Amino acid sequence: MPTSPTARPASSPTVWPARGRHLGADPQDLIRQRLRELGDGGTIDDHQEPTGTDSAPGSVFEARWRAPGDVTVRARLTLPSDAREGQAWVLVAEAESPWDQRWPSPATRFWPEAPDAGWDHDDATGLSLRDVNRLPADDKAVRRLFREAVRDSWNIHLVVHEAMTPDARGLKSLNPLLPESLRHRVVEHRASPQQLRAVNWALREIGVQVPRGGAVILPRRAASDDDFSVRSVFLDGSEPTELIDTLTRYAVSGPALPDGADDAVTALREQWQLLTTEEELDRERRLVAMYAEALDAMTRSRDLYREAAERAHEALAAYRESAPAAPEPPRPPSERPASPLQQLTRTLERLKGNGRNRPPHGPS
Repeated sequence: MPTSPTARPASSPTVWPARGRHLGADPQDLIRQRLRELGDGGTIDDHQEPTGTDSAPGSVFEARWRAPGDVTVRARLTLPSDAREGQAWVLVAEAESPWDQRWPSPATRFWPEAPDAGWDHDDATGLSLRDVNRLPADDKAVRRLFREAVRDSWNIHLVVHEAMTPDARGLKSLNPLLPESLRHRVVEHRASPQQLRAVNWALREIGVQVPRGGAVILPRRAASDDDFSVRSVFLDGSEPTELIDTLTRYAVSGPALPDGADDAVTALREQWQLLTTEEELDRERRLVAMYAEALDAMTRSRDLYREAAERAHEALAAYRESAPAAPEPPRPPSERPASPLQQLTRTLERLKGNGRNRPPHGPS
């Protein structure tokens, strides 16, 4: 399976990440309406649209609620700027304890649960998150689809093979039978009975195989010793217990975060603005302590600098007192007295000059 040249960070057990695409209109209005509705009903404790964040251009929404057991959950949904059709969305939630897949899906805290709302599509492949996705008939198209799923998708991709053509109940998606927190993170690919060989041919480069009449999860990392396949999936409307256990085990096993997910988790933790009164007081205390520490460091630095300057001045004064007097500088050559020989030579030259200029005497 093609892998990234650098190791990706592992997912935290407290984090629930998802990325999808909204194919309808006015996603911001849908989210605002849903948050107001759940806020008025007491399902969520608080929500807001923060300002002044450092994230990519686009809309940001924050919400806080309590999961069963009075566990606080904080979630951040971002609508990044996107030139493609529809609107991409990134949602990261983090709880105060390891995530329980039976908790309500964070997606339903921001998006309406209506089946035609339009937000429930995988961003990488465009496939549905709540419906059956039949695999293409072309073998090469199946291979391209799996590559996109492994390389770019944030969601869990599940390939289910039909051992025989199921009845009306078996044709329905397995999504409603899954734990709530998995329903909007799983993309269900369905292979017809005659596609088994082609599907396993396409899966060969990923390092997994789907059993006849079973299922397999496409890993986001290189093939490991962990087995995330299911020998048999009964498509008769009954609860797929073994499949649910396998999906849950994969979700909590800490698979490597997809590209960009670590940045979204960091933004949730470091740019979070929806604080309670206690959290605001704690943040102010930490800021005061940080400023006091910085001021103390500056004061110590100033004192050390002043002490060093005083010592330098003392050393310079001591040097000036102990240094010998400087000797008189030598005269320039023009100011030095001439030697006796030089003086006699100059006198003779003047006498010669006077003798040549005297006029000759006439006859007396």
